[in-house]
Amino acid sequence: MKEITADAGLVAYCGLYCGACGSYLRERCPGCHENAKATWCKVRSCCMDKGYTTCAGCTTFADPGDCRKFNNFVSKAIGFVLRSDRRACILQIREKGVKGHSDDMALHQRQTIRP
Repeated sequence: MKEITADAGLVAYCGLYCGACGSYLRERCPGCHENAKATWCKVRSCCMDKGYTTCAGCTTFADPGDCRKFNNFVSKAIGFVLRSDRRACILQIREKGVKGHSDDMALHQRQTIRP
């Protein structure tokens, strides 16, 4: 199994940190940016279409919670079940940058910021 290390390339489009995800650590998933099977993800598709590394680069919505692709029923349900606050992750990326976010997530060994 891989160890959790800081890698800005492992920050998902939605702000989650793939570098601390169990599937990534067990080598079952290559991470969001490399996962060609994740075509179902509207956030990923939107960011790829617009050339963003993460939703933090979006200038259409000052608050990612206002975006229907980012904040929809499915994402709310998953966030509740996994106790995940992707919005807080995006806001942290805007504050610290992708590298700062990955450093923080690796330091605390977490995939997401908890609500």
